[in-house]
Amino acid sequence: MNLKAIRRPLLTLAALSSMTLFLVACASTAPVCGSPQSRNLNTAIDGVQTSLINGCHAHFDRYYDELLDIAEGDPKPENKREFSEFLVWSSDQGLLSTRQAEDYYNRFFNVKFMSMRGDYNNCSHTCPNKQKVLFDMERELSDKERGLLKVSRDADGYYRADQLYQEVELVLEATCNACAAGR
Repeated sequence: MNLKAIRRPLLTLAALSSMTLFLVACASTAPVCGSPQSRNLNTAIDGVQTSLINGCHAHFDRYYDELLDIAEGDPKPENKREFSEFLVWSSDQGLLSTRQAEDYYNRFFNVKFMSMRGDYNNCSHTCPNKQKVLFDMERELSDKERGLLKVSRDADGYYRADQLYQEVELVLEATCNACAAGR
């Protein structure tokens, strides 16, 4: 009987067993990043915060979307405050910068548009990209509909945002025409 022939499969089997134990050990230390189980917004936020603290920070966007879904099931004005507190907590925990937290909140719960910041020249920046700017604002208006109307029942806020979008569209058209005529 050849000992080398027997030893080789045994070493391979031992190596595979060790690798399997290593993979199982690694898998057991990975965080479980499941969806919130509660349909109550406060309870769901508590669960999401626990998951985020336990290593699921890469899932922040998904969690935020799921919290919005849960809030849509029980829309009320207090939901704005709940999301604001959640975003402040997220910033305090270092999951988001202060600016990112403000952007999340404003995108869904404020009438001002994050996609149309006033920190650049319209003729040189906005007009060449007018269609993209308007498309981004339209998508943001959809998010505002979700946050303001469906989550927090703030119809007045949503209609102000919608009116602002329409006004910006008109002003941008006139501004870009003026910019083109001045060249």
